[in-house]
Amino acid sequence: MKKVYGSAAEALDGVLHDGMTIAAGGFGLCGIPELLLAAIRDAGTKDLTFASNNAGVDDFGIGILLQTRQVKKMISSYVGENAEFMRQYLSGELELEFNPQGTLAERMRAAGCGIPGFYTKTGVGTVIAEGKEHKDFDGETYILERGIFADLSIVKAWKADPTGNLVFRKTARNFNPPAAMCGKVCVVEVEEIVPTGSLDADSIHLPGIYVHRLIQGTHEKRIEQRTTRAA
Repeated sequence: MKKVYGSAAEALDGVLHDGMTIAAGGFGLCGIPELLLAAIRDAGTKDLTFASNNAGVDDFGIGILLQTRQVKKMISSYVGENAEFMRQYLSGELELEFNPQGTLAERMRAAGCGIPGFYTKTGVGTVIAEGKEHKDFDGETYILERGIFADLSIVKAWKADPTGNLVFRKTARNFNPPAAMCGKVCVVEVEEIVPTGSLDADSIHLPGIYVHRLIQGTHEKRIEQRTTRAA
């Protein structure tokens, strides 16, 4: 089965539809599938629900889709660094479902493993637990969290082979593997596609069975916060 496509627009052709749920990798500005996000913006797909740790910044990452009002709901852990995100949420234009970071990652991973839900102590006694099933195990209270089964996963990796085996580079590994696992269709952008068989099997972070389509492209290397001192 052909997995390598010529562009982000080609890789997303026939996959996008209004009202869909998309799981996106990335943490801060690291490991963001920027080419695929730009293609979604250009396609004009709207009323989107995004499951992602954060929404980037105003002009990068999911932030570009907030600017064009294509996002209806965010399932996120962190909403800082994005003024438009804050403005839309506080004005009631954007629905927000807060998740502890570990819970969000596990909700994606669980869905990728076919697990519909799991119990966790994280969030018990807080607003996170409101409206969720509570259950006691060995005298401790847990809440039920549901797996996130997305229509589409978009992620960014460092290297791939044509069969879709992926290697992530350092911090860019972040939410990308669990996000890739939980979508009905997974589209990946990578910096380099290498020949089949050239990747060390023990170095593969995500097997190609999860990957349906992939593209190679040039990526911007942004730094979210830079702290310096006088020489």
